[in-house]
Amino acid sequence: MTVVSPVRPAVGPNDPGRVVVVGAGMVAHRVVEQMLARGEAAAWEITVLGDEPYLPYDRVHLSEFFDGRDADALAMGPSVWDDARVTLRTGDAVASIDRDAQEILTRAGVRVPYDNLVLATGSWAWTPRTTGIELPGVVSYRTLDDVTALRDWISAREQQLGRPLRGAVVGGGVLGLEAASALQRLGAHATVVEFADRLMSVQLDEGGGETLRVRIADMGVDVRLGTGATRLVAAPDGAVGLLVLSDGSTLDVDVVVFSTGIRPRDRLARESGLAIGERGGVVVGPTCRTSDPLVWAVGEVASYEGVCAGLVAPGNAQADVVVDQLLGGTSEYAPAPEGTKLKGVLHDGVPVEAASFGDVNALTPGALEVTFADPVAKTYKKLVVSDDARTLLGGVFVGDAALYSSLRPMLGRNLGADPSAFLAPEGGAAVPSADLPDDVVVCSCANVTAGTVRGAVTEHGCTSVADVKKCTKAGTVCGSCVPLLTKLVNTQLEASGVEVSHAMCEHFAMTRAELFALVRAEGLRTFTEVVAAHGTGRGCVVCKPVVASILSSLGVGHVLDRANAPLQDTNDHALANMQKDGTYSVIPRIPGGEITPEKLAVIADVAREYGLYTRITGAQRIGMFGARLEQLPQIWKRLVDAGMESGQAYGKSLRAVKSCVGQSWCRFGVQDSVGMGVQLELRYRGLRAPHKFKVGVSGCARECAEARGKDVGVIATERGWNVYVGGNGGFTPRHAELLAEDLDDGMLLRVIDRFLAYYIRSADRLQRTAPWVADYPGGIVELRKVLVDDTLGICADLEASIAEHVEGYEDEWAATLADPARLARFASFVNAPDTPDPDLAYTPERGQVRPARPGEASDPNPVIARTIAVRPSDVELEDAL
Repeated sequence: MTVVSPVRPAVGPNDPGRVVVVGAGMVAHRVVEQMLARGEAAAWEITVLGDEPYLPYDRVHLSEFFDGRDADALAMGPSVWDDARVTLRTGDAVASIDRDAQEILTRAGVRVPYDNLVLATGSWAWTPRTTGIELPGVVSYRTLDDVTALRDWISAREQQLGRPLRGAVVGGGVLGLEAASALQRLGAHATVVEFADRLMSVQLDEGGGETLRVRIADMGVDVRLGTGATRLVAAPDGAVGLLVLSDGSTLDVDVVVFSTGIRPRDRLARESGLAIGERGGVVVGPTCRTSDPLVWAVGEVASYEGVCAGLVAPGNAQADVVVDQLLGGTSEYAPAPEGTKLKGVLHDGVPVEAASFGDVNALTPGALEVTFADPVAKTYKKLVVSDDARTLLGGVFVGDAALYSSLRPMLGRNLGADPSAFLAPEGGAAVPSADLPDDVVVCSCANVTAGTVRGAVTEHGCTSVADVKKCTKAGTVCGSCVPLLTKLVNTQLEASGVEVSHAMCEHFAMTRAELFALVRAEGLRTFTEVVAAHGTGRGCVVCKPVVASILSSLGVGHVLDRANAPLQDTNDHALANMQKDGTYSVIPRIPGGEITPEKLAVIADVAREYGLYTRITGAQRIGMFGARLEQLPQIWKRLVDAGMESGQAYGKSLRAVKSCVGQSWCRFGVQDSVGMGVQLELRYRGLRAPHKFKVGVSGCARECAEARGKDVGVIATERGWNVYVGGNGGFTPRHAELLAEDLDDGMLLRVIDRFLAYYIRSADRLQRTAPWVADYPGGIVELRKVLVDDTLGICADLEASIAEHVEGYEDEWAATLADPARLARFASFVNAPDTPDPDLAYTPERGQVRPARPGEASDPNPVIARTIAVRPSDVELEDAL
């Protein structure tokens, strides 16, 4: 139990009263936050009672617990509990409400009087009546305790069984899919069991559900639709071992997560005699008052017109109404159409996108559906509009939800363009943003309108997105509105006569593109020269790596040369990617994924000798993990001597060129995709850019190399090659757009040369090609004019810059091994260069090693740890003897 109770002044006889909030979740936090923001509440006493032993936390991002965010990191605005008017009592559940005495009794025996009571008890995870649900290894997925129990069970059970676990998630909704992703991140296999005919059946239509199923299956998650859980059977040791489904089939399981819906936590309200809705929940009216005029209900426990809203946005809106009513206002709750966006589901670290809003199934009389589906890219987009195709009624987006944040505010409004134009794969209509009417809700979670955002700039003096977030709370919950919020803020700042700074940092009052042009034109070669000519001060962690990248792009010296080395970030400084435990990865270049048995043997020998964790990467390369800093030169000497070179997995440069086997082996291939992939990789290797970039080459339209998810994608045709640009499979996936088609080999190289050189010259700091293409004035159409039609007359110069790079290329690791001064940098301890870091610890897993987690038995030597992992048991030794 935690009590946060600042010393408060005595309450006088004329003070308005005491507000008690039962429940300490996100909506309860909103009640307190809004009351403290209102000057009229200066003399109120606010007491918050929560049964969980934590500060109110961000349940929307609960899955980030598996990324290392604990209760403290997930806590919402903890500063509100420092206010003298607020008492927070956690870990002590409310036992009863005495409405006659206006008093709360907690299970610890504490009596808390109230003048006004706000019920924000939320909901509980409902599970169907299933035999065996009490077995060890069966958990829910709703609270911090749930996810902690899931993590601990998998860790202990995996160690007990000595193999990866088999997991099942019952429920294919938003939380169920988050749970499946969590199982994968914890090393377990996941199967999703959903009784409906599609995933996210409440939020998606049939086409969207099927597209999402394909994407979830691509993650390696099995999906079982049209069936449910009927019985759980124990393994011989008493833990869960078998899941029996309603279709008669079974699943072998070691862990089962139930995510089958929620029910309002209305027990206290029932027992105190408050009116309860037909389907549960505390009945409230537009003021959010219950049947007792001194009791209010908000969030998932509040039943308004028979509906208990299960999202944060309506709960926050209800909290705002209650606060206003308590302080003498007349606000009333009016439900807004809900929208949902999938979060916390990752495929190889990349979010799986699915979102919807409004009438997703076109049930409105006369509604029209405009759909764009791309089975190759596995994307599905649909807009539902009125019978005259003008008013937006709903939307579904799977695989690419970039339109969600921009179009959702337009729900119920005139689109202003042909609906199909918004869904077109290239070109099309611009999504309304900066010119939104003032009453349009930009952030539904915090109920913030475009007018409020503009007012934050014009009336409250906000001069940045961060200021507006702090002032309005927009963009602080789920974050899906931040792109639209940023455009709105910047446009209003400019309209108000405030110059929106595009400076890189305090030392350079210009963009990266502007600085690149100056450095190139003046032939500057060091950071000292650059800052003396165009900057001030000594630089910072922002501008130094940018200048280092510019100099490298222009071929000015090795990254570890004396003048360049201090500018590099951690990865470039070590010519390797730093991992979570402070060790590094080693990834040699394998052009086209082709590698000889001899080179494979060298990699195997190195990995075995140094105890490195080894895996095939998604870029058709072999990654070795766990090398100490002082081991990197030794390892790379072995690889370089065997004819390999740096894959530059650490740099803002070409990562790899992924290709399918093409016509060499595939019966569908129409061009030599492997040969072209090798040629492109050898051409652009070592090319430094504002950010990393990836290339894909597919030998036919079946697109096995996923080229349209790359910065540069090349797809073979019967007449040559089509080249696509601006694709991205990262945090915000984007489909590459067609730049030129049916090119021969020579012209293909020239067009890619132009694109990359132009991107390097004009992109912003740390900007990938996807947003660069998307933000380019005129989009792909104008880029095509510049890079194919040569309307600016710069193509020859762009091609020449790439030719200069190709001519001057050298492998960074080979050059480092030949320079003693560069090699001297590779030591964990300057005063003991041959001493390994004693804090490194490893534990065996699946025949290899990984960094030890807190509390795990481990060994500081990865080779010994691996030996432990594969050593036979004593019983096996006795049998062998």
